[in-house]
Amino acid sequence: MAVREVLRIGNPALLERAIDVVDFDTEALHGLVSDLFDTMVAENGAGLAAPQVGVLQRVVIFGVQENSRYADAESVPETVLINPEIEVLGDSMQGMWEGCLSVPGMRGYVERPSHIIYRGFDQFGKLIECEVQGFHAVVVQHECDHLDGILYPSRIQDMSLFGFEEELAAEDI
Repeated sequence: MAVREVLRIGNPALLERAIDVVDFDTEALHGLVSDLFDTMVAENGAGLAAPQVGVLQRVVIFGVQENSRYADAESVPETVLINPEIEVLGDSMQGMWEGCLSVPGMRGYVERPSHIIYRGFDQFGKLIECEVQGFHAVVVQHECDHLDGILYPSRIQDMSLFGFEEELAAEDI
């Protein structure tokens, strides 16, 4: 359908809590999902949340096969996840260098729960439930954070592990 503009850090809409989707299988919802995928692909992302394109609805998409931004990551199936809930399984944490289309050109080291179950619905209203670990779990948590107005830099514990990709690469981090 269309590639939409991705809002960048500093835009107040990115700090808002998105509202639940109540109507599924609508032309508007299918159009939004299509635009999110078009935008994610055009921007070479691993996921995208509706608030990142200025739509304050609890809709995220994600999926990675091969992506130069995450060269060592395992593949993640293309997924539409609406009104998601995340359940953390266990106390295990993992750290990963994260990036974001709303924070272009930057990376930060974030620790998140390594094992989760996510639940929600697809755009047709079909229930989704999936238990995941590793990169898949990180992607889901990162995108769902957007629905609560949270950008990954606020999750960085050591700000010396946050910076522009070129600078970090020069330091071989």
